[in-house]
Amino acid sequence: MLNIQEIQEFLPHRYPFLLVDRVIDCKPRESLLAVKNVTYNEPFFQGHFPHEPIFPGVLIMEALAQATGLLASQSDDSLGKGMTYYLAGIDKARFKRRVVPGDQLMLHIDYVKNKRNIWTFDCRAEVDEEMAASAQIMCAAAVES
Repeated sequence: MLNIQEIQEFLPHRYPFLLVDRVIDCKPRESLLAVKNVTYNEPFFQGHFPHEPIFPGVLIMEALAQATGLLASQSDDSLGKGMTYYLAGIDKARFKRRVVPGDQLMLHIDYVKNKRNIWTFDCRAEVDEEMAASAQIMCAAAVES
């Protein structure tokens, strides 16, 4: 498990763009389960959409991408702290249900492979065990400057 302070040791993102609140389970080179709590007071809900707030799909993908960086950082002893993980690609993105304030987005990340510094993961976001979105996401590791 990683709490928000520990997550910030591995991800450079900060409010309002840090989209992983907690890591519940992590098995290096296998899987990671993380949580994003969706709350009404997040700044994008003022405009997306004011009368029917919906968590933007692009931010669901960003939350999944941040979770892939966490799994990559926990999976290779030569990586981790001192490395930044950049989004390198998204394939097969699908959106199945709306995510709204009050939902708890469960971020499921499964390791697929890595070649040099490119990591590939199968990802899905669920609310109440119902698929909200899925994608295959690649991240690239680079030394922080």
